[in-house]
Amino acid sequence: MLISVIVPVYNAGVYLEKCVNSILDQTFTDFELLLVDDGSTDSSGKLCDEFAAKDPRVKVIHQTNAGSSAARNAGIKASAGSFLSFVDSDDWVDPDFLERLSEPVLRSAEAGEKVDYIVQIGRDETDGEGNTLPDICIPPDKPTMISGKDFLKTLLLHEGDCSMCTKLVSRDLFKAREFPEGKLNEDFKVLIYMLLDCKGVLSLPGHKYHVFYKPESNTRKTDKNRFSRVFKDCVDNADEAEQMVRCIYPDLKPVAVRFGLFQRMQYLLHIPISKMCRDYEGYPECVKYVRQHLPAGLFSRYLTCKNKF
Repeated sequence: MLISVIVPVYNAGVYLEKCVNSILDQTFTDFELLLVDDGSTDSSGKLCDEFAAKDPRVKVIHQTNAGSSAARNAGIKASAGSFLSFVDSDDWVDPDFLERLSEPVLRSAEAGEKVDYIVQIGRDETDGEGNTLPDICIPPDKPTMISGKDFLKTLLLHEGDCSMCTKLVSRDLFKAREFPEGKLNEDFKVLIYMLLDCKGVLSLPGHKYHVFYKPESNTRKTDKNRFSRVFKDCVDNADEAEQMVRCIYPDLKPVAVRFGLFQRMQYLLHIPISKMCRDYEGYPECVKYVRQHLPAGLFSRYLTCKNKF
């Protein structure tokens, strides 16, 4: 069983060494590491080459800057593993990260069973001062198999983890599928369709993946006049999820509407006042959707009183 670990690298600076070393120090050894230098303008590309020169498990791809999704897609095409794992270049993992993720897969293979599920383990988030922030998603106390439909519901309730970085995925689930390039929150879009093609998600206890909270990242707002496109991409994903639910899981429609309202309120709460105009992409559509679904939102049992307010 070979696992391909894919790390998109763009101006990773001081974070890259910790990230790569945490992967190379894994107790599970049957893996390759693909570092995809996405047109870095700092020393990241050179550092990637240095890692490759020291360890034969490391492969480096240099490409013109095209974004994280394009870097991941390039890594997938160049990989040889039967299973894929993704790590962001400013994060790090525990030494038994791959071992824990691979254990159920190996057991299934030894029993002659088809591995038609995704394996997931918990993550935590650390700020610049080393403080652990509140859990984004709470991992279970014991290994728990969650059906594709039920896992989709957790995502729509903001209880599940849509990050591909916490998961081990069969290569088969990426056949004729790739990360949408030029988009943010790309993991969500890929994952909701994968859930249609597999048994579900095996969620494992514990926190083995560690996210470093960078205020300057794509999803963090540091300038009051800056409006990240991630909020529009999240709204687009909500629309896609609602369409899927309408066609396949109609009983989840109230949850999908709740998700659509929540994502639009995030958009509206973050958009600068200067951009609140009829000709700004997505703004009038967001306002229209919230107005049309106001009664559904006010009477939704899936929204808190604070959400409704």
